[in-house]
Amino acid sequence: MATTRKAALEVCIPAYWHDAKEELMKRDRIMRKLIPQFGDMQLVGRADPFVTLARSIIGQQISVKAAEAVWQRFLLACTKCTPAQVIKTGPEALSACGLSKRKAEYVLDLADHFKEKRVHADKWADMDDEQVIGELIQIRGIGRWTAEMFLIFNLLRPNILPLDDLGLLKGISMNYFSGEPVTRSDAREVAANWEPWRTVATWYLWRSLDASPVVY
Repeated sequence: MATTRKAALEVCIPAYWHDAKEELMKRDRIMRKLIPQFGDMQLVGRADPFVTLARSIIGQQISVKAAEAVWQRFLLACTKCTPAQVIKTGPEALSACGLSKRKAEYVLDLADHFKEKRVHADKWADMDDEQVIGELIQIRGIGRWTAEMFLIFNLLRPNILPLDDLGLLKGISMNYFSGEPVTRSDAREVAANWEPWRTVATWYLWRSLDASPVVY
């Protein structure tokens, strides 16, 4: 059981991280100050697509601390963290972990999609970002933000700009606009200087708000 759970929760790191840091520091004065503050820290993702998506759903619209607490209870209830086990666990046990009734339904629907092979997880690595997003948002409970978190934390895509992420907008506000509110248009303009490494810049802006990395 421990071996199965360990495999499901295996982490992965992006090969491009060092080069991306160097380029961002050369072209962006804020990144030049921000990136060195976090030393060798870097994005850490999950190798298992089902785990990443389940954790993303569980973390929707609640604090990082609350999401972590619910996730740990979820892992106690579903030690193997596989679609089949989640379905077997059922909605009542999932709700007992702290999931709302709707989130429990979403996680069960996600598990059913994987179990019945109604998603093409084995092909996502070869699909472009928008193609993956288009497939993921067909699953209940997965909108664009959740799909973008999947691209960042599972597929490790280097150029994702999650404009629906409040942390990103706050990070841009605090670091580039002296705390003034920013629009999505403002964010796009700032982020144009980060391409093709918008994922990396986003991660460092998250760290500027909370030094403890989140792993989906």
